[in-house]
Amino acid sequence: MTFRSICLTSAIALLAGHAAAEQNFNRIASFATPLNMAAGEDRARETSAEIIAATADGMTLAYTDSPLGVLGLIDIRDPKNPQPLGNIALDGEPTSVAIIGQTAFVGVNTSESYTAPSGHLSVIDLTTKAELARCDLGGQPDSVAVAKDGSFAAIAIENERDEDLGDGRTGQLPAGFLSLVEIKDGVADCGTVRAVDLTGLAAVDGHDPEPEFVDINTKGEVVVSLQENNHMVVVGRDGSILNHFSAGAVDLDGIDTKDERGALLFTDSLSAVVREPDAVKWLDDAHFATANEGDMDGGSRGWTLFNKDGSVVYESGVSFEHALVQIGHYPDKRSDSKGVEPESIETATFGGTPMIFVGSERGSAVGVYDVTNPATPELTQILPSGVGPEGYVAIPERNLLISANEKDLIEDNGPRSHVMIYEYQEAPAQYPMLTSAGAEELIGWGAISGMVADADGMIYAVNDSFYGFQPSIFKIDPSQTPARIVDVIRVHRANGQPAQKLDLEGIALDGKGGFWLASEGRTDRAIPHAIYHVNSDGLIKSHKQEFGLPAELMAVEKRFGFEGITRIGDTLWMAVQREWKDDPKNHVKLVAYNTKTKEWGAVHYPKAEPAKGWVGLSEIVAHGNYVYVIERDNQIGADAVTKKIYRIPAADMVPAPLGGELPVVSKEEVRDLLPDLQQLNGYVQDKVEGLAILPNGQAFVSTDNDGVDDHSGETLFFSIGQL
Repeated sequence: MTFRSICLTSAIALLAGHAAAEQNFNRIASFATPLNMAAGEDRARETSAEIIAATADGMTLAYTDSPLGVLGLIDIRDPKNPQPLGNIALDGEPTSVAIIGQTAFVGVNTSESYTAPSGHLSVIDLTTKAELARCDLGGQPDSVAVAKDGSFAAIAIENERDEDLGDGRTGQLPAGFLSLVEIKDGVADCGTVRAVDLTGLAAVDGHDPEPEFVDINTKGEVVVSLQENNHMVVVGRDGSILNHFSAGAVDLDGIDTKDERGALLFTDSLSAVVREPDAVKWLDDAHFATANEGDMDGGSRGWTLFNKDGSVVYESGVSFEHALVQIGHYPDKRSDSKGVEPESIETATFGGTPMIFVGSERGSAVGVYDVTNPATPELTQILPSGVGPEGYVAIPERNLLISANEKDLIEDNGPRSHVMIYEYQEAPAQYPMLTSAGAEELIGWGAISGMVADADGMIYAVNDSFYGFQPSIFKIDPSQTPARIVDVIRVHRANGQPAQKLDLEGIALDGKGGFWLASEGRTDRAIPHAIYHVNSDGLIKSHKQEFGLPAELMAVEKRFGFEGITRIGDTLWMAVQREWKDDPKNHVKLVAYNTKTKEWGAVHYPKAEPAKGWVGLSEIVAHGNYVYVIERDNQIGADAVTKKIYRIPAADMVPAPLGGELPVVSKEEVRDLLPDLQQLNGYVQDKVEGLAILPNGQAFVSTDNDGVDDHSGETLFFSIGQL
């Protein structure tokens, strides 16, 4: 099967999943890890959910939290309403957890240095929170797995290298190894700990193996990934080496390998990219899947299904990454590294269907594959996740899938680390809400900002300055589910080059087949506050189609410029995001420009007092007898307060000359968007930036995903019905 056929097959499968509305995974709840802190603790401290496991009854989750040095517990007896069970303090840094019954086996790193690694296996009763045993492992543990029959545990002793030495290469002793320990009466027998030597196996620095991840099949065979060594090892129950082989390499075509250009250009190729697998999971007793994250020399941006004899049963190539591109989850700033970086793997059988779940650390999404035929896995869904998914656990007996997302962006006013819960249910797939799947070309997109609808019911949206070297207008068909990007128009100049130094935040129809575009601007980065006139092909014909701000406005400007544009007759109206130097507190300008008379003017809009942070405008749309605006704060998650649509009577929109007192328009609340922003059961996104109103009055709203940079990548695109 050709690559093009694979991509089309994946796209068709995803779209069919929506249409069939049979069994799908949908997120039903999210749990922020700071909720597990005790009363009086400083919740501004960093916390993180990394590796996660579930008790045998599927009612309790346990996750490792490295920054706090704890094991966090969550009650999911009601999975739609997870409750905190608190943290269990550990004497060191937890690296992994596996569970038998109600007993957790936790790898704990206590290393004083890279050259003196140490750690132990802590065995904890999750009911009493008491430590039942502590086994010295003789090195720095990473992954922990327990046998299906509960008879033993396997621990990858990584003894990781110092990446600041030797160009970050392996070859720094002491070498890592595999540790095996017997389990008796549900507790580790520390007297049985034994080391399995893994040196001399890999062609890449075989004297210094760094075991990364382990898993155990029903035969008691342990598969070990040596990520930096690009090698896989299968170990017997008795510690004997049953097989070992190179993880191999992949040729990649149709990828983006440059992050500095601020554009999504999937035209590059790389040859012989070593896989360097991270997570590995048995699918059955003969096959295991790897997430090929990469480290030193590689990272093939996909995942592989191996037979334990070393043969490749399936290789995803670039198809997984392309599927993420189509739903706006491609992390362009990682283009020069490892792209979407698949890091995690989980396997389980739901409703009789064997499945593989592939987690993209940088794309913050989870691919769901039907592997009824292991040679031809079918991508059936992509689920949204938190930022930086690190671990997964499936609970098929309860139709649940859980993701642990390690990134905690508290310092950047971003989302906290989250555990997210998905249910396999008889319902349509809720995500994605916007996709470019099915288009004739691979259309990458993200950072959607302003929108406008045309007379035919199509919606046009622009991307913002995150893609500063590829300003674009996306044509969206909102009548499909999910909404479909069917075409892209690149904004360019007469020389054919992309129109750089634009920060597009608004779009309006010019009534003649072309568009008016608003650029927010940022003068400290030489990006002007301006409006642009382009034809239907996105061409800015000349400098006469560029309209900078008059001196009266530039004298009082701040970086927070135009966040939307709309047209009423010959007049363009632009919403200024926040107060400029001459604005009264909690008032912002709606700026007018008459395209016939070339006159500028403005009115004042009264916005809400922020509960925290700031409140501003992010869109403006004229429809009927009203002008609609989006008013939002810059808060995310539980701190979000103001995410609303207001309308202004068109009769109030009478601009006064600049430089003098401006009239204040009246406003009426139309819709509080907070419930809409919670419909996917994640956390509330901060940037509600797009509003389009069809001729029949049906309105669509979209969010900006910041180009998947310190962001989950989620884009919400939804109808709020008739206004």
